[in-house]
Amino acid sequence: MSDAQSSTPAPFDLDAYLRRIGWEGGREPGLATLRAVHLAHSFSLPFENLDALSGTAPSLAPADLTAKMVRGRRGGYCYEHNSLLACALGALGFEVSGLAARVVLGADSPLSRPRTHMMLRVGVPGEPRPYLADVGFGATGALLLPVPLVLGAEFEGAGRRHRFARLPHDGPLELWALEAYDGAPARWAAQYAFTLEPFTAADFEVFNWHVSTHPRSPFTRRAYLQKATAERHVALDGARFTESRADGTVTERTLTDEAEARRVADEEFGIEVPQGLNLLV
Repeated sequence: MSDAQSSTPAPFDLDAYLRRIGWEGGREPGLATLRAVHLAHSFSLPFENLDALSGTAPSLAPADLTAKMVRGRRGGYCYEHNSLLACALGALGFEVSGLAARVVLGADSPLSRPRTHMMLRVGVPGEPRPYLADVGFGATGALLLPVPLVLGAEFEGAGRRHRFARLPHDGPLELWALEAYDGAPARWAAQYAFTLEPFTAADFEVFNWHVSTHPRSPFTRRAYLQKATAERHVALDGARFTESRADGTVTERTLTDEAEARRVADEEFGIEVPQGLNLLV
């Protein structure tokens, strides 16, 4: 085998991915497929930052994402989730490009944080507008279904409500904000802000390295695990385990030892914690 042949990446294993997320429906690149795959991914693969917590920048190579998230009992954070989804959507025949956002949830200003979140712009055959897809935000305000990129419109799906708003800024492009509806108290809360120019895999490699290795990054300092289902959303933030149910009930408890934390990671999130890594750092 020549060097050129040996360095050719293996094709993306779409069959294995679809088995992992439990999708057995059609594969035509239409809106129904996009919505179904997005929702199945959101409900099947957990959000987690264990590589960053161990001091390692996770690989975004398709083969490594498949080994970790599809064939292994692991999840990932936004770059991994949305890179994996981009591979799957591309294999299904969609036009996909990356977008980058500033996370503004809890920020003093929409421009006070760098662009550190990855999302996807998806062109859907037969649809007049592209869609925003995002399976990697890891919060109760995250999208469970993709939404068309239309300013001012409200969208409801899988029990969550979202809308896009325009934010003032000095740049040449419109600044969009994805807002989620929080029913207690009833209000709209901006999740992240972005413009519509595409970003490349090389851009996300730099973002990924910064977020997973910078000493002030929250992902290098404590564990973040999240998992959504139709009935509830569970999260582990350090030692605090939170369950948010569809009826609005929220319960919290503090994990007290490493054995309990590893058991929760296994039973609640479906995550096999690497040997030698402590969740309760």
